[in-house]
Amino acid sequence: MQIYGSTQIQTSQIHAAQPLNAPHRLTAASSAESAYRTSGVDQLDISPEADLVSQIHDLPEIRSDRVASLRAQIANGTYETDAKIDLALSRLLDEIA
Repeated sequence: MQIYGSTQIQTSQIHAAQPLNAPHRLTAASSAESAYRTSGVDQLDISPEADLVSQIHDLPEIRSDRVASLRAQIANGTYETDAKIDLALSRLLDEIA
């Protein structure tokens, strides 16, 4: 075995056992900082905006043919019936509640 260009291991380059030290820990500069720290627990806070973006990504694809058909019905005055308005209102209230 060749180490550092020598055919023999030089004992002067071998170190004795080293002690294991605990990880370095930062001390809190103020009590306000320590109120936010928890010991041993990871925490993830998601902003309301990020939650909304996540919900938007889960929406289904827009069906362009259906949208065009509904726009044509609205333009012709054949879309808005009392039954459809009641159904739409009922679905909206179910979704909100």
